[in-house]
Amino acid sequence: MKLRILAIVLVSWLLPAGLAAAQASAVPPVRIARLRHGINTSHWFAQVYEASGYTKEHFQSFDTADDIALIKAMGFDHVRLSVNPEPMLKTGRADEIPADYLGYLDSAVKMILDQGMAVVIDLHPESNFKQRLTKEDGFVEQFADFWRALAKHYSSWDTERVFFEVLNEPEFSDRYRWYGVEIRLAAAIREGAPQNTIIVAGANWSNDDDLIFFEPIRDPNVIYNFHFYEPHIFTHQGATWGSYYWHWITAGLPYPSTPESAAKVAATVPDALARLYIVRYGNDHWDAARIESEVNQVAEWARRKNVPVVCNEFGVFRRFSDPKDRAAWLRDVRTALEKHGMGWTMWDYAGSFGAATKENGKATPDDVTLKALGLK
Repeated sequence: MKLRILAIVLVSWLLPAGLAAAQASAVPPVRIARLRHGINTSHWFAQVYEASGYTKEHFQSFDTADDIALIKAMGFDHVRLSVNPEPMLKTGRADEIPADYLGYLDSAVKMILDQGMAVVIDLHPESNFKQRLTKEDGFVEQFADFWRALAKHYSSWDTERVFFEVLNEPEFSDRYRWYGVEIRLAAAIREGAPQNTIIVAGANWSNDDDLIFFEPIRDPNVIYNFHFYEPHIFTHQGATWGSYYWHWITAGLPYPSTPESAAKVAATVPDALARLYIVRYGNDHWDAARIESEVNQVAEWARRKNVPVVCNEFGVFRRFSDPKDRAAWLRDVRTALEKHGMGWTMWDYAGSFGAATKENGKATPDDVTLKALGLK
C-alpha cells in the first residue's frame, strides 16, 4: 500500500512536463459564481461534543429549516456543511453507509438546496482520523471507498450546486505524502461522481503557504481552497484550543496592530512568552495592506496555475475580541478576497465565531458582522 501511494506522487513528478502538467481549469464559471459568499455550519454533523452525540435528536434540532432560511435571508449564497465521516464508518465496510445516518444528512442537504443555495459537503473529521491518514495506507484506501460511495449517492442530485471537499484542514507535515493521498481521494470521488466539482487544499491546516506549494492535480473540474486566520494571535485570542498561550489574551487585543496598543495588552499577561508574541504582533503592523499582501500571493499562484481558488474558512473568535476590531478584520479579509475574485465562506453561522448568535435555539443575525461582510 505504501508503494501505491508513493507511486502516485512519483508518476506526477517524473512524467515529461507536458504530460505531468494539470489540465487547464474546466470548472464552469456559473459554478464558481455559486461560491461567492457563504457560511459554515458548525457542530451539526461534525465537532459534536454534546452528551447526545451524533443522534437523530441532535440532527433534527441543532440547526433546522428556520436556520437555513435565515442564512439565505442574511444574503449568503452557499453553505459549507461540515460532516464527520467517523460515525458512518462503524459498519465494518466503508462503502456501506448507514441508511439512517444518510437520511439525516440528505435532509440537511435538501434544506440548503431548497433555499436556492449551493452546498459544499466538507468531510470534517477529528484529528485522530486525520493522523491515521498520515501513516496508514490501508486507512487511506478505506476512506477512498467511503468517499466513492458518498459521492455516488449525491451524484444524482444537483451537480451544479453540490460540491465535494476532500478533507477539512489536513494535518500532514509531509507535503509530498498529502499530495499522493489527496490525488487518491479525489480520484475516488471522481469515480463516484463524474460531473460534480471537487474542492482540494494544501497539506497542513489548509494554510495559504501550503496551497501555493501545491501542484494542481490532473482533474480539470477542481477548485482550490485555503483557510485564512492570520494572525492567529488576534483571530484566536482567548481560545482554549490550539496554541496554549492564546488563552492568556483576554484583554481585547486590537486590530489593526500597533506597538503601542499591543504593549498595553501585553502588560496584562503574566506569561513572558505570551507577552513576547503580543509585542511581536504589534510590531508586525497587521492591517488591510498586510492581509492583502498575503492574499495576493495566493492570487498570483492561481493565475500562474490557471486554476480557481476560494477561501472557505476565515473568522474571529467572538468572546474576547472587540466587536469593531473583529468587524474591521473581517472586512479587510473579505475585501482582499473579493479584489482578487475569490469566493469566500465565513466561519461560522451561529457558533463561537458566528455571523449570528443563538439563544434557546433561536438565532439572531449580528448586523455588525453582516455589514463587515458586505451583506444586509
